[in-house]
Amino acid sequence: MIIDAHQHFWKYQPEEDSWLHPEEMAVIRRDFTPSDLKPILDKNHVDATVAVQVGQDLRENQFLLGLAKEFPFIAAVVGWIELKATNLQEQLEHLSSAKKLVGFRHILQAEPPGYMSDPNFIAGVRMLGQLGFTYDLLIYESQLDEACYFVSQLDQQKIIIDHLAKPAIREKSFKDWQTCMRKLSAYPNVYCKLSGIVTEASWSSWSFEDLEPYLQEVLALFGAKRCVFGSDWPVCTLAASYEEVIDIVRAFISTLSKSEQSDVMGDNCRRFYGID
Repeated sequence: MIIDAHQHFWKYQPEEDSWLHPEEMAVIRRDFTPSDLKPILDKNHVDATVAVQVGQDLRENQFLLGLAKEFPFIAAVVGWIELKATNLQEQLEHLSSAKKLVGFRHILQAEPPGYMSDPNFIAGVRMLGQLGFTYDLLIYESQLDEACYFVSQLDQQKIIIDHLAKPAIREKSFKDWQTCMRKLSAYPNVYCKLSGIVTEASWSSWSFEDLEPYLQEVLALFGAKRCVFGSDWPVCTLAASYEEVIDIVRAFISTLSKSEQSDVMGDNCRRFYGID
């Protein structure tokens, strides 16, 4: 079973979606729905997906869960919740009845230094695990030092790093990213998504050779049992088609055993998120 562990849906609202305002984002400044994605999945022999939040609002959970109910190929939802809320446990217990809601994400890449290491935020993430939820870690390379502290406080929490922690591929930054990723990979509860890297390279002139060193390093550090394929559709279309993105990963793992390829392309996702 092939699962795309990272894709998004949204209904574009200009007053709320300011991140789509820059001119370079024009190609994705519109609605993206399951009906748009399904034929692409079929063409690329992808069986199921994990829909990941974009909006930082409780309405996002209901929006994505509603789509997952209507479109069975959406196997799981990673939603949003205010992790510093004083009534967090009550909210999580209420949401736990939604079977397809498997975890949560906060857009930490937009937060100032210190937010991720705030004891109240860490306590909120710890509570996720206590109630059976996962956590998606979305950060920039520049936040990796703080992420190392964050993860060190959460050794029982299932955490998955989105987009290889967004290495600065355009600038060919590698050593500092490598050092921090090595530290994060030492925690067996931490996985890494092979996703979102074409948009960290040059959108108009990336090559497989630009991306390969980062993919190789993550595979070496996390191993085939903790690397997870994700497309980051439709954001990936700023730089590449869905076909190009999935072909990058398929080409990269082509030398692995069939069992390891199955792990990366779906089985690890099922294990991490608890997908039936």
